[in-house]
Amino acid sequence: MWLINSSIGRKVVMSVTGMALILFLTFHCCMNVVALFSGEAYNTICELLGANWYAVVATLGLAALAVIHIVYAFILTAQNRCARGAERYAVTDKPAKVEWASQNMLVLGIIILLGLVLHLFNFWYNMMFAELFPSIHYDPAPADGFGKIVNTFSNPIYVVLYVIWIVAIWFHLSHGFWSALQTLGWNGKIWERRLKLIGLIYTTLLMLGFLVVVLAFAFGIAPSLCCDGVANCCGAAPCCQ
Repeated sequence: MWLINSSIGRKVVMSVTGMALILFLTFHCCMNVVALFSGEAYNTICELLGANWYAVVATLGLAALAVIHIVYAFILTAQNRCARGAERYAVTDKPAKVEWASQNMLVLGIIILLGLVLHLFNFWYNMMFAELFPSIHYDPAPADGFGKIVNTFSNPIYVVLYVIWIVAIWFHLSHGFWSALQTLGWNGKIWERRLKLIGLIYTTLLMLGFLVVVLAFAFGIAPSLCCDGVANCCGAAPCCQ
Protein backbone atom coordinates (compact mmCIF):
# COMPACT_ATOMS: atom_id res chain seq x y z
CA MET A 1 0.00 0.00 0.00
CA TRP A 2 1.47 3.34 -1.06
CA LEU A 3 0.49 5.08 2.19
CA ILE A 4 2.90 2.77 4.00
CA ASN A 5 5.55 1.87 1.42
CA SER A 6 6.23 5.23 -0.25
CA SER A 7 7.72 8.37 1.29
CA ILE A 8 4.92 10.48 -0.25
CA GLY A 9 2.32 8.20 1.31
CA ARG A 10 3.96 8.48 4.71
CA LYS A 11 3.99 12.27 4.41
CA VAL A 12 0.27 12.20 3.62
CA VAL A 13 -0.36 10.07 6.72
CA MET A 14 1.75 12.50 8.76
CA SER A 15 -0.25 15.44 7.39
CA VAL A 16 -3.69 13.90 8.03
CA THR A 17 -2.84 12.73 11.55
CA GLY A 18 -1.17 16.07 12.28
CA MET A 19 -4.24 18.08 11.25
CA ALA A 20 -6.46 15.78 13.33
CA LEU A 21 -4.25 16.39 16.36
CA ILE A 22 -4.43 20.16 15.74
CA LEU A 23 -8.23 19.92 15.81
CA PHE A 24 -8.00 18.09 19.13
CA LEU A 25 -5.67 20.76 20.52
CA THR A 26 -8.20 23.39 19.46
CA PHE A 27 -10.98 21.62 21.36
CA HIS A 28 -8.70 21.06 24.36
CA CYS A 29 -7.69 24.74 24.40
CA CYS A 30 -11.33 25.89 24.33
CA MET A 31 -12.07 23.52 27.19
CA ASN A 32 -9.13 24.82 29.24
CA VAL A 33 -10.10 28.45 28.71
CA VAL A 34 -13.43 27.67 30.41
CA ALA A 35 -11.46 27.08 33.63
CA LEU A 36 -10.39 30.74 33.58
CA PHE A 37 -14.01 31.79 34.09
CA SER A 38 -15.69 29.04 36.05
CA GLY A 39 -14.32 26.04 37.89
CA GLU A 40 -17.80 24.57 38.18
CA ALA A 41 -18.36 24.79 34.42
CA TYR A 42 -14.98 23.16 33.78
CA ASN A 43 -15.82 20.28 36.11
CA THR A 44 -19.17 19.88 34.34
CA ILE A 45 -17.27 19.37 31.09
CA CYS A 46 -14.94 16.90 32.81
CA GLU A 47 -17.95 14.98 34.08
CA LEU A 48 -19.47 14.95 30.59
CA LEU A 49 -16.20 13.66 29.15
CA GLY A 50 -15.67 11.13 31.92
CA ALA A 51 -15.10 7.42 31.51
CA ASN A 52 -18.12 6.85 29.25
CA TRP A 53 -17.90 4.50 26.30
CA TYR A 54 -17.66 7.34 23.78
CA ALA A 55 -14.92 9.05 25.80
CA VAL A 56 -12.92 5.81 25.96
CA VAL A 57 -13.34 5.26 22.20
CA ALA A 58 -12.31 8.86 21.48
CA THR A 59 -9.28 8.49 23.75
CA LEU A 60 -8.20 5.30 22.00
CA GLY A 61 -8.66 6.99 18.62
CA LEU A 62 -6.64 10.00 19.70
CA ALA A 63 -3.90 7.75 21.07
CA ALA A 64 -3.78 5.86 17.77
CA LEU A 65 -3.43 9.13 15.83
CA ALA A 66 -0.62 10.30 18.11
CA VAL A 67 1.24 6.98 17.90
CA ILE A 68 0.95 6.86 14.09
CA HIS A 69 2.13 10.47 13.81
CA ILE A 70 5.13 9.87 16.08
CA VAL A 71 6.13 6.55 14.48
CA TYR A 72 5.91 7.96 10.95
CA ALA A 73 7.92 11.01 12.02
CA PHE A 74 10.78 8.79 13.19
CA ILE A 75 10.56 6.66 10.04
CA LEU A 76 10.74 9.71 7.75
CA THR A 77 13.61 11.18 9.78
CA ALA A 78 15.55 7.91 9.55
CA GLN A 79 14.90 7.73 5.79
CA ASN A 80 16.13 11.28 5.28
CA ARG A 81 19.30 10.54 7.24
CA CYS A 82 19.95 7.38 5.24
CA ALA A 83 19.36 9.24 1.98
CA ARG A 84 21.92 11.87 2.88
CA GLY A 85 24.47 9.21 3.85
CA ALA A 86 27.90 10.57 4.76
CA GLU A 87 26.88 14.07 3.65
CA ARG A 88 25.05 14.63 6.94
CA TYR A 89 28.43 14.80 8.69
CA ALA A 90 29.77 17.49 6.37
CA VAL A 91 29.93 21.05 7.67
CA THR A 92 27.56 23.13 5.58
CA ASP A 93 25.86 26.47 5.91
CA LYS A 94 22.23 26.35 6.92
CA PRO A 95 19.93 27.44 4.09
CA ALA A 96 18.63 30.93 4.77
CA LYS A 97 15.09 30.07 3.65
CA VAL A 98 14.76 26.93 5.77
CA GLU A 99 13.00 27.57 9.07
CA TRP A 100 14.67 26.68 12.37
CA ALA A 101 11.66 24.56 13.30
CA SER A 102 11.97 22.61 10.05
CA GLN A 103 15.61 21.80 10.79
CA ASN A 104 14.89 20.70 14.35
CA MET A 105 11.58 18.87 14.06
CA LEU A 106 13.05 15.69 15.60
CA VAL A 107 14.33 17.53 18.69
CA LEU A 108 11.03 19.38 19.04
CA GLY A 109 9.17 16.10 18.60
CA ILE A 110 11.13 14.45 21.42
CA ILE A 111 10.41 17.39 23.76
CA ILE A 112 6.73 17.25 22.84
CA LEU A 113 6.64 13.49 23.40
CA LEU A 114 8.20 13.82 26.87
CA GLY A 115 5.76 16.62 27.71
CA LEU A 116 2.88 14.47 26.53
CA VAL A 117 3.93 11.66 28.88
CA LEU A 118 4.06 14.14 31.77
CA HIS A 119 0.67 15.58 30.87
CA LEU A 120 -0.95 12.16 30.58
CA PHE A 121 0.38 11.24 34.00
CA ASN A 122 -0.77 14.49 35.63
CA PHE A 123 -4.26 14.54 34.16
CA TRP A 124 -5.44 11.56 32.11
CA TYR A 125 -4.03 8.92 34.46
CA ASN A 126 -5.42 10.64 37.53
CA MET A 127 -8.82 11.38 35.95
CA MET A 128 -10.11 9.00 33.30
CA PHE A 129 -8.00 6.03 34.48
CA ALA A 130 -9.18 6.59 38.03
CA GLU A 131 -12.81 6.58 36.87
CA LEU A 132 -12.25 3.30 35.08
CA PHE A 133 -10.89 1.84 38.32
CA PRO A 134 -12.92 3.53 41.10
CA SER A 135 -11.37 1.41 43.86
CA ILE A 136 -8.19 3.51 43.58
CA HIS A 137 -8.29 6.66 45.71
CA TYR A 138 -7.11 9.97 44.26
CA ASP A 139 -6.98 13.47 45.68
CA PRO A 140 -8.52 15.54 44.23
CA ALA A 141 -11.30 13.27 42.98
CA PRO A 142 -11.13 12.10 39.33
CA ALA A 143 -14.04 14.32 38.25
CA ASP A 144 -12.47 17.39 39.91
CA GLY A 145 -10.45 18.46 36.90
CA PHE A 146 -10.38 22.05 38.14
CA GLY A 147 -8.79 20.94 41.40
CA LYS A 148 -6.20 19.01 39.43
CA ILE A 149 -5.30 22.12 37.44
CA VAL A 150 -4.96 24.14 40.65
CA ASN A 151 -2.73 21.52 42.28
CA THR A 152 -0.55 20.97 39.23
CA PHE A 153 0.21 24.60 38.49
CA SER A 154 0.79 25.51 42.11
CA ASN A 155 4.08 23.66 41.60
CA PRO A 156 6.62 26.00 39.91
CA ILE A 157 8.56 23.05 38.46
CA TYR A 158 5.49 21.89 36.55
CA VAL A 159 4.84 25.45 35.41
CA VAL A 160 8.33 25.72 33.88
CA LEU A 161 8.07 22.29 32.25
CA TYR A 162 4.66 23.11 30.76
CA VAL A 163 5.86 26.46 29.42
CA ILE A 164 8.79 24.71 27.69
CA TRP A 165 6.38 22.11 26.32
CA ILE A 166 3.98 24.75 24.98
CA VAL A 167 6.81 26.67 23.29
CA ALA A 168 8.07 23.44 21.67
CA ILE A 169 4.56 22.67 20.38
CA TRP A 170 4.31 26.20 18.98
CA PHE A 171 7.56 25.80 17.03
CA HIS A 172 6.43 22.37 15.81
CA LEU A 173 3.00 23.58 14.70
CA SER A 174 4.25 26.83 13.16
CA HIS A 175 6.01 24.70 10.56
CA GLY A 176 3.80 21.61 10.59
CA PHE A 177 0.49 23.44 9.99
CA TRP A 178 1.30 24.88 6.59
CA SER A 179 3.58 21.98 5.65
CA ALA A 180 0.70 19.51 6.19
CA LEU A 181 -1.68 21.53 4.02
CA GLN A 182 1.00 21.87 1.35
CA THR A 183 1.49 18.09 1.32
CA LEU A 184 -2.27 17.65 0.89
CA GLY A 185 -2.27 19.80 -2.24
CA TRP A 186 -2.37 23.44 -1.14
CA ASN A 187 0.87 24.46 -2.79
CA GLY A 188 2.27 27.16 -4.99
CA LYS A 189 4.21 30.29 -4.10
CA ILE A 190 1.15 32.43 -3.36
CA TRP A 191 -0.59 29.82 -1.24
CA GLU A 192 2.65 28.93 0.54
CA ARG A 193 2.98 32.49 1.84
CA ARG A 194 -0.71 32.59 2.79
CA LEU A 195 -0.61 29.24 4.57
CA LYS A 196 2.50 30.23 6.50
CA LEU A 197 0.79 33.40 7.70
CA ILE A 198 -2.49 31.65 8.53
CA GLY A 199 -0.63 28.85 10.30
CA LEU A 200 1.50 31.26 12.29
CA ILE A 201 -1.50 33.30 13.47
CA TYR A 202 -3.62 30.24 14.26
CA THR A 203 -0.94 28.30 16.13
CA THR A 204 0.15 31.40 18.03
CA LEU A 205 -3.39 32.10 19.25
CA LEU A 206 -3.86 28.41 20.05
CA MET A 207 -0.71 28.11 22.12
CA LEU A 208 -1.31 31.46 23.81
CA GLY A 209 -4.59 30.00 25.04
CA PHE A 210 -2.75 27.15 26.74
CA LEU A 211 -0.03 29.46 28.06
CA VAL A 212 -2.51 31.91 29.58
CA VAL A 213 -4.22 29.08 31.47
CA VAL A 214 -0.93 27.82 32.90
CA LEU A 215 0.26 31.27 33.97
CA ALA A 216 -3.14 32.31 35.34
CA PHE A 217 -3.18 29.36 37.73
CA ALA A 218 0.53 29.66 38.46
CA PHE A 219 0.13 33.26 39.64
CA GLY A 220 -3.19 32.66 41.38
CA ILE A 221 -5.32 34.95 39.23
CA ALA A 222 -7.73 32.21 38.07
CA PRO A 223 -11.04 31.70 39.92
CA SER A 224 -11.40 29.07 42.65
CA LEU A 225 -14.34 26.72 42.99
CA CYS A 226 -15.67 28.47 46.07
CA CYS A 227 -16.31 31.51 43.92
CA ASP A 228 -18.92 29.36 42.17
CA GLY A 229 -20.59 28.44 45.42
CA VAL A 230 -18.68 25.24 46.17
CA ALA A 231 -17.22 25.31 49.66
CA ASN A 232 -14.28 22.95 49.53
CA CYS A 233 -12.16 24.93 47.05
CA CYS A 234 -10.79 21.68 45.62
CA GLY A 235 -8.88 21.14 48.83
CA ALA A 236 -6.00 23.10 47.33
CA ALA A 237 -6.37 26.69 48.50
CA PRO A 238 -8.24 28.78 51.06
CA CYS A 239 -11.72 29.81 50.05
CA CYS A 240 -12.41 33.19 48.55
CA GLN A 241 -12.95 35.95 51.05
